[in-house]
Amino acid sequence: GFLGPNGSGKTTTMRMLTGLTTPTSGTATVAGVSVTDREALRTHIGYLPEEPPLYEQATAYEQLEYVAGLRDLPPQETQNRIDDLLDRLGLPPDDAATRIADYSKGMRQKVAYVQAVLHSPDIAFLDEPTSGLDPRAARTIRELIRELTDEGTTVFLSTHILPVVEEIADTVGILYDGRLVAEDTPEQLTQRAETGETR
Repeated sequence: GFLGPNGSGKTTTMRMLTGLTTPTSGTATVAGVSVTDREALRTHIGYLPEEPPLYEQATAYEQLEYVAGLRDLPPQETQNRIDDLLDRLGLPPDDAATRIADYSKGMRQKVAYVQAVLHSPDIAFLDEPTSGLDPRAARTIRELIRELTDEGTTVFLSTHILPVVEEIADTVGILYDGRLVAEDTPEQLTQRAETGETR
């Protein structure tokens, strides 16, 4: 779990760790790969940004099949995974066959989540994964995230919703003004906050 107030640097950190923004100094590795080696990095990660880039004129199926093709995923197995994930997220085939331009924010978020985890990445970076979702879909996303971790994927989750972190995360980092000011289990951080301990 990755928490912090607006402007603390959460999204910037995630963009650096996914190779989308080049650090001005320092080094970082993800899955043993330098974040400056974008080509090698992309084979290990999935990324759901807060504002996911989707092709407006494509359907959900076309978008996801295109991404699967870029990653050379096996077509039939991948189609089954797409169908399963969209069904669980409540995006029926008729909707998945219409243009993304006509989608609500919640529908877009569902497609973007599937896009980020379709290839079962080693590490999934999820920036506000339940944004725009109704309570049922948000609960399903949390279930899917737990399943991902059970399958061996490390999930790096940024959110403003503390109960989501408390429910899912086993470790939480708190960022403030670009610096990691605390890191512990959710239980320990809660206890420290209650006792007034700041570090």
